[in-house]
Amino acid sequence: MVFRLVLGCGTVGRQVAERLPEYDGQLLVITENGNNVETLRDESIPARNADPTDPAVLESIETPDVVLVGSDRTDCNRLVLERARAQFPTASIVAYLGGNPSPDDRETFDELADHVVDAEQAMVDGVLEEAASSAAESAIELRRHLQGIDGRLAVVMHDNPDPDAIASAVALAEIAESLGVSADACYFGDISHQENRAMVNLLELDLRNLDPTDSLSEYAAFALVDHSRPGVNDQLPDDLHVDIVIDHHPPRGPVASEYVDLREHAGATSTVLTEYVDQFETFDRATATALLYGIRVDTNEFTREVSAADFEAASTLWPHVDTDVLCRIEQPSLGGDTLETIARAIKNREQRGSVAVASVGQIGDRDALPQAADRLLTMEGVETTLVFGFMDEMVFVSARSRSNGVDLGETLRDAFDQIGSAGGHADMAGAQLEIGILASADDVEEVESIVSVVEEVITNRFFEAMETRPGTPVGTYVRTSEWLFAPDSTDSGEST
Repeated sequence: MVFRLVLGCGTVGRQVAERLPEYDGQLLVITENGNNVETLRDESIPARNADPTDPAVLESIETPDVVLVGSDRTDCNRLVLERARAQFPTASIVAYLGGNPSPDDRETFDELADHVVDAEQAMVDGVLEEAASSAAESAIELRRHLQGIDGRLAVVMHDNPDPDAIASAVALAEIAESLGVSADACYFGDISHQENRAMVNLLELDLRNLDPTDSLSEYAAFALVDHSRPGVNDQLPDDLHVDIVIDHHPPRGPVASEYVDLREHAGATSTVLTEYVDQFETFDRATATALLYGIRVDTNEFTREVSAADFEAASTLWPHVDTDVLCRIEQPSLGGDTLETIARAIKNREQRGSVAVASVGQIGDRDALPQAADRLLTMEGVETTLVFGFMDEMVFVSARSRSNGVDLGETLRDAFDQIGSAGGHADMAGAQLEIGILASADDVEEVESIVSVVEEVITNRFFEAMETRPGTPVGTYVRTSEWLFAPDSTDSGEST
């Protein structure tokens, strides 16, 4: 059993003494400070009120294995060190140098102590460690790429962006602007979810809504945030040269870009951008509020795929956040169409065990699907949900789970990759399926018949994939009905 002796209990010695009980072995603290003795004893730490420089006190103690000299004063520590080394010649001694050492003091400490703790050197080491940290290195590398852009930068979110994508794009565009690079935060599709619209409007975020017919020639460079491949869940050309990618989703293929920062451990891309914003010191109140909201949404209020980095990012952002606006964003009114979609999902659900699947028919707002999936998940006995609806010639699918044994991203890929595309996380995922035959239907009855078959295909494929994971599912329903789906369906990405 290791016997550790602490001689002197200044600022350093006190903190060391309070941490040492975490380690196995015997501990004793000797200090002249009676208040410290009482405090340590209240914390069940053995302490004795005595003079650590008194040879008689040291002689009364059995030989320790480790001695820690921890007063705040250099002269006291030097005297304690000299007498401790004389009394305990075989002990390993760690000595704190104190606040104002002379060259002679340093020489004595180096000669008598096995390890010397120097406050000044520790500070220098800390600064160097911070300067060489991965965060600083990433910021330096990003700065180099941004400053190398000669022209305007398009920071592109995934289609129909969620708060995480929106906040990340705005943050990266602001970082670029701070370096003298003109930048636009861009997206294709719509921002239709009421909370997302509230976020953009209340924070007055400057976004550009691109149309697939728009020329991209005005941009000299492109960055992707919250997704990693052009043409996959965005409407960029799939052979577009991408300069920067920052994402937290696992890549589904090779990521071709000059600068890539993929952090699968992070719960949100906003977490990654917060680190950059902190390094570049470009905190804007609206952007900080958006980034915090992006983290909270993507981690489901820090309960879903959350990491220590997400909590640290939230702590960094909090002093800069407009909390009043944040509350207004989080409490928008629900539109009638969204409430109707949720109602149809509850009414039409088919439940097998703890899994519920629902078709909501024709939809005018695809963002209502994840809200319906979330609402089904609150029902008693339900741990996994899938909700899908029809818009134009597409089926949009949204899934949620709170079961530790389910990986929805992989399950939806198993179920739908052969007839469309799917992806996402273990607890939230989505898919898009193109119904190639629907456009050629001549009358209402034929459309209803096709929709009925599609509903059966999707429902049974998902249930079968749930039952057969991690093997590859084979569904008889799907094999007889795959002709309903166009072979060149677009990718779902992660806007789920």
